[in-house]
Amino acid sequence: MKTLKDAKVGDVVTVARLHGEGPVKRRIMDMGITKGTVLKVQKVAPLGDPMELTVRGYELSVRKADAEMIELV
Repeated sequence: MKTLKDAKVGDVVTVARLHGEGPVKRRIMDMGITKGTVLKVQKVAPLGDPMELTVRGYELSVRKADAEMIELV
């Protein structure tokens, strides 16, 4: 299973499904990350946390812990 955490800078990926439950999953969905969404990894901080993504035309920073919950196609 490949997750967003495994993606490298410059990768364009598609979300297959979200893991997690309750408020955490809801927060990820509220940020615009849902099944079928295309994400582009723009930057990763020097220590790997957070990642900067382009999602639906805007920039978004995501923590590694949240990135692990996002399964990719």
